[in-house]
Amino acid sequence: MTTALFSHPASLAHEMPDGHPERIERIKAINAALAAGEFNALDRHEAPICRDDDILLAHPRSYLDLIKGSAPDQGFRQLDPDTHMSKGTLEAAMRAVGGNVAAVDLVMTGGASNAFVAMRPPGHHAEKSTAMGFCLFGNVAIAAKHALEHHGLKRVAIVDFDVHHGNGTQDLVWDDRRIFFASSHQMPLYPGTGAPSETGAHGNILNLPLDEGTDGPEFRELIQETLLPALAWHRPELILISAGFDAHRDDPLAGLNLIEDDFAWITEQVCDIADTSASGRVVSSLEGGYDLNAVAASTARHVRVLMERGQ
Repeated sequence: MTTALFSHPASLAHEMPDGHPERIERIKAINAALAAGEFNALDRHEAPICRDDDILLAHPRSYLDLIKGSAPDQGFRQLDPDTHMSKGTLEAAMRAVGGNVAAVDLVMTGGASNAFVAMRPPGHHAEKSTAMGFCLFGNVAIAAKHALEHHGLKRVAIVDFDVHHGNGTQDLVWDDRRIFFASSHQMPLYPGTGAPSETGAHGNILNLPLDEGTDGPEFRELIQETLLPALAWHRPELILISAGFDAHRDDPLAGLNLIEDDFAWITEQVCDIADTSASGRVVSSLEGGYDLNAVAASTARHVRVLMERGQ
């Protein structure tokens, strides 16, 4: 078995205004890192454009129509203070969803042991009817709902270790008892959600706020004490990861002090639980990470673990 990688050049056409942190260079740095010889064994796929019905698993038709209608022919269209569309954004966003859905299909049908989706824009801040935080569609939440609806699963889990709380994912899965969502994130920090008291309509959400300055040993202890036992108790048949690498100590948008080893460690822990309850099935998707060297190195370590576990 192999690890699949889903990507597409459309990510390079999703342009942002000058100085925007969610820039094309992020994906260029990741692509360069994953072009190294040690990644030759990756099973590489182009992320397809999703169907409207995929997006409608999580977002209402009115919102999808709004996003499609907001796509500019030139220049930029601002959706919120942080979130913009350019001419290439809609295709990139629909391929980000499509890559996640296709990765789930491939892993669920035995075509790969696990998968990583290296696409942008990210998705975990997109709420049901609100684009925000650089995100248009809930890529990972959509993939989770697709797995439940199209592959007959009863329980899916999402683990989000981005430094910012995945408020969008939380909104999209709040009422779905089949999806367990666990998020570790710096707090206080944008978007201001993610308190421990936010537990979902069915107790299906776990938020683990981290103090500014939290380092690797503290992070690992808190994850071991809370997130991992809850994840194991849920017994997911598939685990999806919102892989944000902006908790890295070099990231300019936050204040946690993790390093590449910490991202590798949590990947291993999630894979251990997947081995127990999900036949090793893991699909991971890029979220944040805005220092180019840090996001490239962290992604490489993350994918290396997936490849080791997928053999």
